[in-house]
Amino acid sequence: MPIIERDPWRMQYFENVECPDDVVIPTDDEHAYELYPEYRWIYNKLLICDTQGVEGAPHGVPPRGFPVFSKPIYNMHGMGVGGRLISDQETLAANLTAGHMWMESMEGEHISSDVVLLGGEAQWWRHAVGRAMGEGVFDYWTILAEERPEIERYCGDWMRRNLKGYSGAANVETIGGRIIEVHLRFADQWPDLYGRGWIEAIVELYDRRRWRYPDDDRHDGYSVVLFGAHAVPYRAPPAELVAEIRSRPGISSVQITFRDDIPLEQHAMPPGGFRLAVVNCMNLDAGLRARDDLALSLWSTQSLGAGRAA
Repeated sequence: MPIIERDPWRMQYFENVECPDDVVIPTDDEHAYELYPEYRWIYNKLLICDTQGVEGAPHGVPPRGFPVFSKPIYNMHGMGVGGRLISDQETLAANLTAGHMWMESMEGEHISSDVVLLGGEAQWWRHAVGRAMGEGVFDYWTILAEERPEIERYCGDWMRRNLKGYSGAANVETIGGRIIEVHLRFADQWPDLYGRGWIEAIVELYDRRRWRYPDDDRHDGYSVVLFGAHAVPYRAPPAELVAEIRSRPGISSVQITFRDDIPLEQHAMPPGGFRLAVVNCMNLDAGLRARDDLALSLWSTQSLGAGRAA
């Protein structure tokens, strides 16, 4: 397999892609950290602040003002684990945590951008905007067909300075046009929405260090997320239901994003909910209906009295 994938529900995107045995393509941060030691500093979020002149410091160093956003300096599992807005000094003092940092609170659109780099120079971009529900939880993401020139210019300049020599995919998260996180991999939640042949082009990128994806048929896509309450003994929905949903018009893929054979606490999840499923689609209404059907199936597996999402 050309793709190193931690989550089994995402192997559907890669299992039929041909690739030389010696080509390794990471989709998770822990694998990218091992594969690219010269660039692993980007996973230190304090350094992401420093390279942009953004205020930030470890817990224990007082900020000059509030609110600030608190999070782990390193977070190799994503999902906004450990992140929260801090409104005053008393709240910060009550939540001082070793290995955490604060940074100035940013306002504006939260965008996740995938970029292909050759020698640190951007070759291709695709942007996604999330509809946030708070505490690290998103209702759905819109994978945009349109370009975002301001982000591409700002982040492209940053990558040219800081990732010189790197060839491969990267993901950058921005709020209000400023970088909050960088990852040495693409977003593996929705690669099927980038278009036919995109994964094959990624394999060629890592194999031959060239990028030849035409990208001449862009459309908006949607990644619809189902969250439930924490500490509920969920069981995966029937495979027949998942297959039926996947076959519907407008649906691209279905991911059941948890395993009922391992403890709940071993799943990395945001504070606001336990992620149960992701439906990728070209039609938002079809994706929302599919999510409702999955939710009904998952709720029916719970015993009486079990908690559930609002």
